[in-house]
Amino acid sequence: MDVFGDHWRDHAAVIARSWRERIAADDLVLIPGDISWAMHIQDALADLAWIDALPGRKVMCKGNHDYWWSSKGKVRAVLPPSISVVDCDALQVDDVVVCGTRAWAVPGDRDFNKTTDLRIYERELSRLDRALSGAQVLAEGIRPIIVLLHFPPFRDHEPTEFARRIAAAGAQICVYGHLHQPDQWANATTGVVEGVDYYLTACDALQFTPIQLQPGVY
Repeated sequence: MDVFGDHWRDHAAVIARSWRERIAADDLVLIPGDISWAMHIQDALADLAWIDALPGRKVMCKGNHDYWWSSKGKVRAVLPPSISVVDCDALQVDDVVVCGTRAWAVPGDRDFNKTTDLRIYERELSRLDRALSGAQVLAEGIRPIIVLLHFPPFRDHEPTEFARRIAAAGAQICVYGHLHQPDQWANATTGVVEGVDYYLTACDALQFTPIQLQPGVY
């Protein structure tokens, strides 16, 4: 990652050190995508093992650069013990429910191409619907729902259809990444909107240090 700037130098060591300082074995760690540069699943195993060796129980969703992530069945077959994934579905971890999908660019984005992006955008909305429906079943009206997305669910501080559906489903928290420029961080939507607490967790935006979700939103 050093090719993207000096601030990425030794980032893996910084992540590991700050992770071990803040996270215990029984903590839940949420990772919203862009996990490995590998192109094939076998080549991603070393990166997954590195994550597995760190404390905590981890739940991940797919990012737009996770080309190794072919299908959730194949991914789940090789996951180390401490890692789970959500891929247009949901799982319960103790007293919370986590669901998620990658999401996508939205109409109106500068680089949105109707020919190539509209189909993926509509598919990701459908995948989010399935994830949220599964989460509502597991939540049983009493457990908080946490949504993992890779792409941000807001555009210029306006909720996209992703954010509207997350709020309508009664989720409490949404964690997303994808944004890696200071001007994007400054324009990112965080905090409570329509009852959902949004967190931008791109690792460089957080200085490679995990942040704790605020339990007060529950």
